[in-house]
Amino acid sequence: MPTLNPPDGDGSSDVLQVTVMARSKMSVPLVVVVVLSVLLTGATHAGPEMDPYKILGVTRSASQAEIKKVYKRLAKEWHPDKNKNPGAEDMFIKITKSYEILSNEDKRANYDRYGQTDDTQPYSGNRYGQRHDSFYFDESFFNFPFNSKNHRDFADSKYILHFNQYVSDVVPDSYKRPYLIKITSDWCFSCIHIEPVWKEVVQEMEALGVGIGVVDVGYERRLANHLGAHRTPSILGVINGKVTFFHYAVAKEHLRQFVEDLLPQRLVERVTDKNDLQFLNSWHELNKPHVLLFDQVPVVPLLFKLTAFAYKDYLQFGYVDQGLSETANLQKQFNINTYAPTMLVFKENIDKPADIIQAKGMKKQIIDEFMSNNKFLLVPRLVNQKLFDELCPVKQFHRRRKYCVLLITGDEETFSFGNQAFLSFASTNAKEVVRYAYVYQRLQQPLCDILMQNKDSAQSPTQVVILERRNAAGKALFKPVTAWNGSEEDKQRLLEELERLQKDPSILIHDAMLPELNNEFASMFVIRWIYASYDYLSEVIDDILHNNWREMMPLLSLIFSALFILFGTVVIQAFSDSSDDKQTKPKAKDGTKAENGSPGTGGTSSRPPKKNFVEVTELTDITYMSNLVKLRPGHMNIVLVLTDASKNILLSKFAKEVYSFTGSLTLHFSFLNIDKHSHWMNTLLEYAQDATQIDAEEDDSGNHKIDYTGYVLALNGHKKYLCLFKPVYTGEDLDNKSSEDEGGASGGRSRSSSRDDHPPRKSNRSRSISTLQIHHKLDRLGLWMERLMEGTLPRYYIPAWPGLDKITPVK
Repeated sequence: MPTLNPPDGDGSSDVLQVTVMARSKMSVPLVVVVVLSVLLTGATHAGPEMDPYKILGVTRSASQAEIKKVYKRLAKEWHPDKNKNPGAEDMFIKITKSYEILSNEDKRANYDRYGQTDDTQPYSGNRYGQRHDSFYFDESFFNFPFNSKNHRDFADSKYILHFNQYVSDVVPDSYKRPYLIKITSDWCFSCIHIEPVWKEVVQEMEALGVGIGVVDVGYERRLANHLGAHRTPSILGVINGKVTFFHYAVAKEHLRQFVEDLLPQRLVERVTDKNDLQFLNSWHELNKPHVLLFDQVPVVPLLFKLTAFAYKDYLQFGYVDQGLSETANLQKQFNINTYAPTMLVFKENIDKPADIIQAKGMKKQIIDEFMSNNKFLLVPRLVNQKLFDELCPVKQFHRRRKYCVLLITGDEETFSFGNQAFLSFASTNAKEVVRYAYVYQRLQQPLCDILMQNKDSAQSPTQVVILERRNAAGKALFKPVTAWNGSEEDKQRLLEELERLQKDPSILIHDAMLPELNNEFASMFVIRWIYASYDYLSEVIDDILHNNWREMMPLLSLIFSALFILFGTVVIQAFSDSSDDKQTKPKAKDGTKAENGSPGTGGTSSRPPKKNFVEVTELTDITYMSNLVKLRPGHMNIVLVLTDASKNILLSKFAKEVYSFTGSLTLHFSFLNIDKHSHWMNTLLEYAQDATQIDAEEDDSGNHKIDYTGYVLALNGHKKYLCLFKPVYTGEDLDNKSSEDEGGASGGRSRSSSRDDHPPRKSNRSRSISTLQIHHKLDRLGLWMERLMEGTLPRYYIPAWPGLDKITPVK
């Protein structure tokens, strides 16, 4: 390298300095050219890294039906829960992204035209012209923290929610814990400002058991619309399936208070020396263990409130503030350490806790384990089917046998000694494979009649039965052991039978189908409804105060529609009453010439209903909530699927087939016009768990347009399942069926009718084959209804009922 000598005194240093400056000026454009070349080269190679057609293995001319069919197969094959391959999760994500692109016509057309996916669209720059006309800037070049999908914060990526995931996972789970969900989108500048607070709140709330979710509006518009989120950023809470929006400034304290306000107000009861006995003694009435938390803080900890919400169906919760003088006796009675939070659980014995934990920093995992081990009383009362299923589970494997020792007794004072003796026996003979319970014969009469059918009439009405459940349909093996009076002989006999059972399970010699238990707490529904109404009104008032009109529009529309119908009915009734008074006499005369030949009173409403009358209502968006979604527990709606062309034929046949079942007060009958609501039918069958079985009629070409005419659905609105009847053409000949139709149509005509009646019979014989086939679609419906009443039909469970607000346009 050349070296520069020190400058002499002749001014050569000035020349050298000028030369260096000139070279630096010439290098500036060169640096700019190099940088631009690198950037443009990056833009040229900024194309998509994946080809959705290759990933799914379909051609560019594939139809939507083919793409959907391939996606279903690949999703099942590469689902991380089923495929343990290390790369299964990445492959499943690629399959899902590819289906999102190809199933959307706009995204697919954009990819076919420009070779772009949503991941590359903000940067590739070739959306509006040639690639070389664009200028590409990488986000990291300017260090902008944009919320793009490629550079989304990893802390948010693991909480991303999709519509199906929300419906199937989040909504059911929200009945056990609240969810905090953030609504965001790509290039949302306002979202950047709330990120630090959001991360801090997520870290704290998730440790307490709060569910976290993130919805990207750009990729989950359907879910955002479903939640009612129309702007970003937004934060909302979900609890018990209900959505509540956060309206305050995004601060840690506000969000924490928002989560606390989501919880019901009466989860935890304040307990002092004055009401401790009343609180603990309610175990018999509520049929639950009671939990007491002793702590120094004046407010109930949020972790304890969340625990109370998660186990509200099993435990009753109380809080004791150790800083109050009114709780001194309680602390002394149970020897509570004032330097650490203490949790006690009480069962039948209120003087001594059944279990205890004490720690300075109670973690959620420790508390959950403590609650799960103490969910039931030592000898709980069977008050509903859910409790029966958990206490006496169905046998699954030979080594997992669970036996239920059941005391059939009464709630009168005369049975108290025997009940207490049974509790004493259970406390001294507790075993892992044996659960003890009792049932009041007066409140669960159908179950007791089956279990006591083999006892002698001379025996006591109090009976001990050992049973083992075999399947979910109700089959069980049982054996009445002894009449129970609480004597030592009764205890010894029961102990001997339990020892024999452990060696020889075949001693359970009787089998029966057990009925579903009555819900003894159903009378408390009114109180729960009042509390729920209060919470709902509070939320409505809160929405009104914050001018959240967009979310309030459905409610306001419903209110105004109800008022319009109410006042419209009153006005019409007022005008019709005056006109009816004037026309009473003429109608009374005309009524004598009614079609049935009997003297009439002038109005059809006074006629008695026909013998084969079946009340069938149309399932529309107006009757959808009352006839399906909000059906009472135990009630079912039998829905006939028909079209405009087949309506009269199918309704007539449907009424004949289900008439013998109309005596049941738990069955309701409706029909659904598939010409108007085909979207609802398709969505319902997609939601079903065994959709592969329902779609068995799908042909190999991928045609999903199944003819649902003549399908019958038994819908249980409360338990969210359906039973499906598919029409089967039996193939009776035309003449025989026509003669049968004649007999049904002639009804009360006498055999001496004139020959003028013959022409209609001839026209019936000329009925088309297609009309006859429609009539035959419901031939086996009567047998299907019998299996439905027996409970032997397969059930397809769904996460939620789809909406019926869309009407299929007529093409």
